[in-house]
Amino acid sequence: MDPNSIHALYQDIFDTYPSIEIKEHINKLIELDYYYPFNTTFFCITNTPKQSFEYISKNFTACTGLSNKKMQEGGMEYFWSRFHPDDISLWIKCLQDLMRFTMHELSDEQRLKMSYTWNYRLKNAKGNYVTIIQNTTPLQFDEAQKPIIGLAHYTVLDSDVNMDICASAKYLNDTNEYETLFYINQSSNHLLNIISNRERDIIRLLLTQKTSKEIAASLNISKHTVDTHRRNILKKLNLSSTIELTQYFKNQSQLL
Repeated sequence: MDPNSIHALYQDIFDTYPSIEIKEHINKLIELDYYYPFNTTFFCITNTPKQSFEYISKNFTACTGLSNKKMQEGGMEYFWSRFHPDDISLWIKCLQDLMRFTMHELSDEQRLKMSYTWNYRLKNAKGNYVTIIQNTTPLQFDEAQKPIIGLAHYTVLDSDVNMDICASAKYLNDTNEYETLFYINQSSNHLLNIISNRERDIIRLLLTQKTSKEIAASLNISKHTVDTHRRNILKKLNLSSTIELTQYFKNQSQLL
């Protein structure tokens, strides 16, 4: 897809009011980056209307080999230029569906407690395409309650990890547990599509080694309901145990 087309589509998705201010709590996140260790994740503070990065953490270069300065100067257009060509249209469709869901299906209160996840392949400094899982939490909204400033965490996986292009939206409930409200697989009719949003939440918590009782408390449902979901999940995926389930989702847990 032509970079100009990406620019226009992205601008249309995040069309907003021009007045944007970076609040003090965002500056605090930047300040804390000095103390974070180097690892296989980095974070950025994104400005969607300007298609720029207000901040890029030091781990960006450690994770990708790419220049932090070039990323800052080139903004999102530079970042997009390194996407795998086969992933761009699917990724754009993810953003469109997520924004449509956010603006038409969520209340103003819910938008304040949402977290969004999607994935794509990015060419690193060695010329290899690595899988990136991006999780974005909105930090600021415009007058129409559209998210415009976000905290984006990026997890970099090995180049041999192949994943369908997916997107999800999760809501932070009253027990501080994320519940899946939206999920879509843009690549194919993958087996994951047969799993309900509630089942995704239970799988995600099982992968953190929580018991049925703990999951029930987190999701405000009964232990009996959790156990029923567990049986249904194993049946749908033709698996016989939680151990097999953990192995099945080894490289996809962050997309649930």
